[in-house]
Amino acid sequence: MSTKNEKVLIIGAGGQIGLELTAELSKIYGHKNVVPSDLKEPAVATENTFEKLDALDGKALFEIVKKHGITHVYHLAAMLSATGEQHPMFAWKLNMESLFHVLDLGKEKHIKQIYWPSSIAVFGPTTPQENTPQYTVMEPSTIYGISKQAGERWCEWYFKKHGVDTRSIRYPGLIGWKSAPGGGTTDYAVHIFHEALKTGTYESFLSENTALPMMHMEDAIRATLEIMHAPAEKIKIRGAYNLAGISFSPKQIAEEIKKHIPDFTITYKPDFRQAIADSWPKSINDAEAKKDWGWNLHYDLPKLVENMLVNLKK
Repeated sequence: MSTKNEKVLIIGAGGQIGLELTAELSKIYGHKNVVPSDLKEPAVATENTFEKLDALDGKALFEIVKKHGITHVYHLAAMLSATGEQHPMFAWKLNMESLFHVLDLGKEKHIKQIYWPSSIAVFGPTTPQENTPQYTVMEPSTIYGISKQAGERWCEWYFKKHGVDTRSIRYPGLIGWKSAPGGGTTDYAVHIFHEALKTGTYESFLSENTALPMMHMEDAIRATLEIMHAPAEKIKIRGAYNLAGISFSPKQIAEEIKKHIPDFTITYKPDFRQAIADSWPKSINDAEAKKDWGWNLHYDLPKLVENMLVNLKK
């Protein structure tokens, strides 16, 4: 893999994925060749040149691309599932219009490659919930899921009609210790660690046996880099690839935490997010990602729990 003459822009760099992706990309390309952007200035300064950007401002985006000679864009800005249900029209506008701005830059040959994340939210209550296949019924029940499903189709269309090199993964729930959760339904699996260490108890907004696919952030970042760095001919799916993590319920993760914190207790008070979780798969089949670009998971549940507790205690 050559990184010569490549410059990277990250849109939504202040989010859960963006912070860690900025750090990893900077190791590969060098700080001067990775430009993080977001609505807000970063809380912690880095060696990167930060650009303030509203993802809905196509003109400002184009100016940043030309100013820095950007070749690769990681477009992470989005309104997530739980927040999106409270602000549906703005969630649709942000998630779709910002994607068009980036895709059009690819179509006009201003940039070479685009990464845009999809999600298991593209699936819905009519999707087979166990071992959900790559190609299946998709009737999402949230604005976030609807926008991600539409985005997948647009990415594929821009690839087929205009040769835009788009790449995407359907992320499961992501669990990391470096940043706060960002308003998603799977975020209980991040909150639970903070509360276990702070108060020794946690009230789950999902019922005890609600199993969902999850993934350690390090695995998600590695998958993102692997799909972007894979030769173009290996990327057979230009909508988005299924990516399986590990599936567990609030009860199962609580039991694993108790192995490290024996006095930890959990209670359950399901809210509106329960209906969202019930519409999503319990487990994912990611055979295509394994076959096409060599994807493999590193973190199982015991390893994930240990890693989270060790790092959050620091």
